[in-house]
Amino acid sequence: MVAASATTGPHARTTKGTAVPGGRLTRQERQQIASGLADGHAYAEIARRLNRPTSTITREVTRNGGPTGYRAEAAHRATERRAHRRRRAAPRGARTAPQPYGRDAEAVCAYEEVLTTVLIASGAPLMMSRVMACLTVTDTGSLTAAELVQRLQVSPASVSKAITFLESQGMVRRERDEGRRERYVVDDDVMYQSMMASARSTAQLAGTARQGVPVLGHGTPAGVRLENMARFLDHVSEAIARAAEQARDVLHTKPGTPPDGTT
Repeated sequence: MVAASATTGPHARTTKGTAVPGGRLTRQERQQIASGLADGHAYAEIARRLNRPTSTITREVTRNGGPTGYRAEAAHRATERRAHRRRRAAPRGARTAPQPYGRDAEAVCAYEEVLTTVLIASGAPLMMSRVMACLTVTDTGSLTAAELVQRLQVSPASVSKAITFLESQGMVRRERDEGRRERYVVDDDVMYQSMMASARSTAQLAGTARQGVPVLGHGTPAGVRLENMARFLDHVSEAIARAAEQARDVLHTKPGTPPDGTT
């Protein structure tokens, strides 16, 4: 009876290693994840077998070595260490502070963690991903350095370094508020600017590949390979920039407006 009562409800937890949807992953579940990855199963299939959201499996694998480096025991120990650090560092009530619009504070925190994990998987460094996710889930889309330090429980230097990186990628901008405080802003054009930065980076890589053709010799295997790379990357860069321009208006859809802009 005790085990049954501990596993009921929408936020059920685990009991003596038994896997329960909504609770933390158990050691046994992590071993099943490792086995599923070794067998070549997709995250969605592993999630289905464990009765877990796919995002839970994606986050678990991404932050613990990726699909080729995931180890169940190492992942379990690392998760316990992270949980211990969070309990020591997080101020009381930080994860359950009142949310606007009747949002579930725990659900918002969980989503922010998922978004951070996906940003890391896309290639962004950890702290940059945390700052970007934190800014993105705020309604204002802006926070001061002090607010980021408080929310993320990190040093001002870590925030400064992350902002510098995100600025270089066109993902945030700085502005001054009425109190002359510097704020870091994620505006409606953040994804557009990010895609255009990606297009420029891809074009630069194409140019660099093309520079190697005369060095290695036209018509040689290496020269042909670089020329083909350059042509491919040129097409990709142009396609990214063209698609971003065509879809830019979507980023300016206001709350309550249908996606197609009709009323």
